[in-house]
Amino acid sequence: MACTIEKRKLLYVNGGGARELNGLGALQEHWDIHTVTSMDRARELIEGSEFKVGLALLEEEESKLAACEDLLLCDKQMAWVALLERTSLEQTLLRRLIHGAFFDYHTLPADLDRLGQALGHAYGMAALKTSTLPSEGQQGEYEMVGISPPMRELFKTIRKVASVDAPVLIQGESGTGKELAAAAIHERSRRAKGPFIVVNCGALPSGLVQSELFGYERGAFTGAYQRKVGRIEAAHGGTLFLDEIGDLPFDMQVNLLRFLQQQTIERVGGREPIDVDVRIIAATHIDLDKAVAEKGRFREDLYFRLNVLRLHMPPLRERDDDVDLLAWFFFNRFAAERSPSLKGFSSQALEALKQHSWPGNVRELINRVRRAVVLCDKRLITRADLGLERRQRARRIMTLAEAKDGAESSAILGMLRQMKGNVSQAARQLDVSRVTLYRLMEKYQIRL
Repeated sequence: MACTIEKRKLLYVNGGGARELNGLGALQEHWDIHTVTSMDRARELIEGSEFKVGLALLEEEESKLAACEDLLLCDKQMAWVALLERTSLEQTLLRRLIHGAFFDYHTLPADLDRLGQALGHAYGMAALKTSTLPSEGQQGEYEMVGISPPMRELFKTIRKVASVDAPVLIQGESGTGKELAAAAIHERSRRAKGPFIVVNCGALPSGLVQSELFGYERGAFTGAYQRKVGRIEAAHGGTLFLDEIGDLPFDMQVNLLRFLQQQTIERVGGREPIDVDVRIIAATHIDLDKAVAEKGRFREDLYFRLNVLRLHMPPLRERDDDVDLLAWFFFNRFAAERSPSLKGFSSQALEALKQHSWPGNVRELINRVRRAVVLCDKRLITRADLGLERRQRARRIMTLAEAKDGAESSAILGMLRQMKGNVSQAARQLDVSRVTLYRLMEKYQIRL
């Protein structure tokens, strides 16, 4: 658990300063608010500092709306939320501006809780542009999307392991995006210009594994009418991704081990060793430690060869902050398949997405959103469209010890925030010594 003092930056544009937003200070607990009253000053701040989200108090005057539109176009990465009187929605020009340029809008008088949620959602969607792997412009069916702590840590680890050339073992449940992680490593490595070859070890017939991986010479067996280059050799100069390595037949594992040790292969029916320069990335959804312990299932020496660098793909149930972001991301990805009248998700649908336990992880979410986009004939996707009308996440009962630890860590975090990170003052307020407070901070992994 981390004590994060830094707040998210919010640019608040008050159109001319004619009105103040009552209760704006309540947002300052979570936002570093920069208030401006002119479009020129707003543009200066945008150009000189990084803002992901803006809040604009709109005026009905046509000239001010035109100036506001120019401001919105100066940074296409930002997500904007409009703030306006409900009666202003009757103006056609203003409605068009909101529909075409804003992420969301909020009518006055402001409900600070709802406004805070809208700003948080806008911030998360804008953050997708900088927290997406692979980077924009790369080919691939889907990007890795997420702003949750587990995904931020994963992105950080991917960048680290991409800078070296050692084997990588990726572990995680089915549907968590192991192949996307492997592709992200390859695309950030020195081998990025080389091939990225994918082999699903679980889908290869046992009798063809040898020839598929290592290739064969003409005449090596009946039907071998010409030489075939194997998957390993095809990956020369690049990366070989062995998906579901835990399903590789036991008798074939020794051949793969020999290649990893010698960096040479022999085609079936061949006699000359062939040098191959390739990086191995393996992935599995099974527990390889357990598989190694079960004799005859997975070789221990091969496991150690593959498990040099290790990545863990977090399941979607541990990524609460990402569920609605992923839903909107794929909703927009399937825009060509949806009705023009379909605008998004109902609040009940978004709540159902958060409550679902996601046994199929991101792959399941993609399927549910795509099905809803295609079949929904209303303005908003409902819980029923997603097939989640009777599915809710099972909540685990908290133990007494967990409740005590949670209360203690929350109290420490709250006091440290209140004291702006001053440990000595926080210790006095909590009536404990600095040594005790530091010990508790270490216990709960609280860092300043």
